[in-house]
Parts: sequence; C-alpha cells; structure tokens
Amino acid sequence: MQGLLALYTASPLEYAACMYRRRSTDGIVGMFADIAGRYDLMNTLMSFGMDKRWRKRVVRLARLFPGAAMLDVGAGTGRITLEAARSCPGARIVALDITPEMMAIGRRITPPWVSWVLGDALRLPFPDRSFDAVTSGFMVRNVPDASLSFSEQLRVLKPGGTVVCLDAGPLGQGMLEPLARFHLERIIPWLGAVVTGHAQAYRYLPDSTKAFMDAERTASLMRETGFVEVGFERYMLGAIFIVHGRRPLS
Repeated sequence: MQGLLALYTASPLEYAACMYRRRSTDGIVGMFADIAGRYDLMNTLMSFGMDKRWRKRVVRLARLFPGAAMLDVGAGTGRITLEAARSCPGARIVALDITPEMMAIGRRITPPWVSWVLGDALRLPFPDRSFDAVTSGFMVRNVPDASLSFSEQLRVLKPGGTVVCLDAGPLGQGMLEPLARFHLERIIPWLGAVVTGHAQAYRYLPDSTKAFMDAERTASLMRETGFVEVGFERYMLGAIFIVHGRRPLS
C-alpha cells in the first residue's frame, strides 16, 4: 500500500500544472467550493434520498475485490469513495478531485487509508493500467471534454477493468415529465438558495443537465472511446443514469 500511495503523490510540478489547468474552469471549481459544505445535503434533498441507493449501485457494478485498486474520479466530498471503502475494506482506493474544499470534507469522512489526490479528470496523474475499477459521480457532465475524460479513464484501467459513470442528463418523456421538469427548474434552484445560499449554482444544475448527453449517447461515447460490454440503467425518468463498461482484455 505504501508503494501505491507514493506512486500517486503529486510532485510540485504536477501540482502546479493542475492549478494552471484549474484556472480554465475556475467558474465551476469556484461554484463547487462555495457549496461544498451543503453539497451532500442538497444531493439528498434533490433526489428524495435516492442518491445513497445510486452510489451503492455504482460500487456494486465496480466489482471490487480484496486488493483491487479503485479510482474515484471527481470524488468531491467522497460519498462514492466512502461507500466503496465500506463495501470492500480490502480494496486500495484513490479519490481524485480538483476542488480542495470538497476534498477537505471527503478526507474527514473516509478512512485514513484512502489516498486523496488533487488532480484533473482530463489529465489523470497516474500510469497506464493502474486500476481495476474507475468510478465517477456527476462528474463527466462538468468537464469541458467528456470524450477525453473517458479516454483518460480507459488509459488508467487495467485490461478487463470496469468503469462506472453516474450522471444526470435530459429528462425523458412520460406523464410525469412536466412535474419532473418543474422540480428541476423551479424547486431545485429554490432549495439551493435556501439551503446553500447559492441559487446560481443550482440554476447551473438544470442547465448543465439539459445540455448533457442522455444515457444512450453516453454509452455510445464510451463504446467509441474503446470500452466493451457497455450497458446503462436509468432512474427518475432518465434524468439520472449509470453507464458502465470494461476495458478489453487485449
């Protein structure tokens, strides 16, 4: 384990490079810094408490085993990381995020043997074929290049390794679609203003959700990137989805 942690400790040059790249997305990084303290509470309120179930499903799909190396990309406050640590305490888990304020919360709630790394999802500071599983939760929607993000995840996966992406996209059609849209566009910004004091951050959420890919397109992009055995599950009229796939053995 010590060797693994040493390998994933960013050098001063890597840290400086990450901070340079961070400036290109300072608006989003600053937004997450502002809401870090109430981020988990808002996720629970927005999802009617379903977020915990989704995280459990992500970890189950990651197929962890004792000794497995897992990377949680865009780990934020570490809720998927924590679920993985509880589910498989024998795994070696690395959590990466670009927002120190979110990471500070994650470090407090996750076991001390979890390694936290400040880094960029579009330029992962890890060697090729380092991990048995890579997970992310509501991260890919927030990066400027989803394709590059998946390419980096594929690169650091071992052959046969699993990637699991939990995210949010456009609402599907159905009888409840108007009600769901009202919740997304009106209730969530109001809740954000009341709970976090940052209404703008929770106006960004519906806008980014509507602009992002749906489950089918995300799965297609993963196949184009090189993943195989790609599948997906949809929740809440398709607004929430989990897409998973594997790196080919050869």
